[in-house]
Amino acid sequence: MNHAIALEDVSWKRDGKTILEHIDWSVAKGEHWALLGLNGSGKTTILNIVNGYIWPSKGKVEVLGEEFGSVDLRELRKKIGWVSTSLQEKLYATDKTQHVVISGKHASIGLYEKPTEEDFEKAATLMKRLSCFHLYDRPYQSCSQGEKQKVLIARALMASPELLILDEATNGLDFLSRESLLASISELAQSPNAPTMLFVTHHIEEILPVFSRSLLIRRGEIFAQGPSREVLTSETLSSFFETGVQVDWKSDRAWLSIPQPE
Repeated sequence: MNHAIALEDVSWKRDGKTILEHIDWSVAKGEHWALLGLNGSGKTTILNIVNGYIWPSKGKVEVLGEEFGSVDLRELRKKIGWVSTSLQEKLYATDKTQHVVISGKHASIGLYEKPTEEDFEKAATLMKRLSCFHLYDRPYQSCSQGEKQKVLIARALMASPELLILDEATNGLDFLSRESLLASISELAQSPNAPTMLFVTHHIEEILPVFSRSLLIRRGEIFAQGPSREVLTSETLSSFFETGVQVDWKSDRAWLSIPQPE
């Protein structure tokens, strides 16, 4: 199978402490996965390994058909888009939104290359695709949190990545802003030639139908993985969270609650 990601018996230790252990996980190209775990579970460590920012203490890593140890990681990263709220803090607040988007072509903070007409056209197309074209020519700092996230996703798509990682992209959003962003993500995932997508969260209700497979991470180990319908069940998640929870499926999304005693 042509894999976007293949991790084989991957472990990672830091200062003598095991952070990840025995991670076996593969993502086929074109699949869209949700990664679910509490804070400190190891999700970000897995992402750092996939991006080549840290090297596993043990195991084999292959990303976009390239095996680590025989690939230039700087070139590989150009094929990966990674969107996280932490990136917002690094961008220049006064930059126009289209310039923020175009900077993704060069993976730079700020735009230092003179954009071409094609760059502006592509930025406009991406912003329309993500329902944020109304922000065109506005200072980035004037955008709401949800609007900024849409601009960042457009920025990640500017380089036409083969793999797109959305790392807790809905953090800090109110309900309406969250649902607006999720609708744009769903539309993107279903579009022709969409990149393989990873959606990282610790809220199961954010796992959209397009993320048909889910990976549960707990204490640095894989707790469960497979089709989302089979993984996101009351029984599995009660064991995962180590407390009794109820999962109800509505509109093809799993909604979590804690049953109240009678």
